[in-house]
Amino acid sequence: MTTVSYLECSLTGKRYEAGKLWNLSEAGGPLLVRYDLETARQAWNREWIPNGPSSMWRYAPVLPVRNPAHIVSLGEGMTPLVKTDRLGERLGMPKLWIKDEGINPTGSFKARGLSCAISMCVELGVKKVAIPSAGNAASALAAYAAAAGLEAHIFMPKDVPQSNYIECKSFGANVTLVDGLISDCGRIVAERKDAEGWFDVSTLKEPYRIEGKKTMGYELAEQMRWTLPDVIFYPCGGGVGLIGMWKAFDEMEALGWIGSKRPRMIAVQVEGCQPVVRAFEQGDERSTFWDNAHTVAAGLRVPKPLGDFLILDACRKSGGTAIAVSDEAMMDAGVELAELEGMFAAPEGGACVAALRNLLASGFIQKEESVVIYNTGSGLKYMEAYSDRFPRS
Repeated sequence: MTTVSYLECSLTGKRYEAGKLWNLSEAGGPLLVRYDLETARQAWNREWIPNGPSSMWRYAPVLPVRNPAHIVSLGEGMTPLVKTDRLGERLGMPKLWIKDEGINPTGSFKARGLSCAISMCVELGVKKVAIPSAGNAASALAAYAAAAGLEAHIFMPKDVPQSNYIECKSFGANVTLVDGLISDCGRIVAERKDAEGWFDVSTLKEPYRIEGKKTMGYELAEQMRWTLPDVIFYPCGGGVGLIGMWKAFDEMEALGWIGSKRPRMIAVQVEGCQPVVRAFEQGDERSTFWDNAHTVAAGLRVPKPLGDFLILDACRKSGGTAIAVSDEAMMDAGVELAELEGMFAAPEGGACVAALRNLLASGFIQKEESVVIYNTGSGLKYMEAYSDRFPRS
């Protein structure tokens, strides 16, 4: 199973013991899981991976669970990498793919992170978990907590998509709707967790959701026969998937599976909530809180990502960028993707298509480059957003 070695503060580099419950480091930074990659390299061959589970747990040696009996899996991962022939033809791009995370359990990429986090909760004896969420992470937490027999406490903005609320209730979670943003929900969890005995599973406030998310990078490399694309577009709310993939690329290089070439990482946000874009354009290392955050893409309404410095670092080191698109362009692109490719994407996926079009027009992206867009969820989770486009007569 795992080759986990220790945990490391992303701000200071200080090491923390693996196999214990942790939230943030003493310096207030996210903790990153580190592995004995030399041992993994000697004992594990990438050619063996297809013989493993048809899920993200095929990469178990670089995931943190020690005892396989503690894995809580609903079949997450191994999502399709779809060649977009018709959209690619319209854009003049012969090498355009979409990694469709919408077919994961509970309809989004959040299943990866919560499968790993809840598995570690089981391994470390946690009985109660709590999370603030804009929607899809809540659904995933509720599902995996139900599968593990854990007590789940969820705090969501009251205007989250109805599908997320109904899912969470159906899974037996305790749900509180909050008049505010995800940041307000996070404050409630932080204030109450100690008294209630909850383990806080907030984005990057525990070390293991990022480990599940990083498997998107491993899968992409495997599906592209260990050659990474020129460019990756990723919708960036909390940005854990982007951070996780950047981590995965370093791990795979250490394993000898890929070379040093990296894709240009493009963080995509919306005009109504673009803290990372503003920080990128201003040359700042951290973002500042985005006031009056608003967008129909619930997953992108994150006014201040905790891991903003890690997102910005990946974008800059890779020669990528951060870009915001309008809600209108995002929804137009979502409909276009459905019409051309038969893929009903979350608005966040549509935002990446709109961003690609903008960067093609500016010359930042060349038509002959290989590009992968991450669609992070199913459009079926966003009926309210799409219903404005298709009102019933």
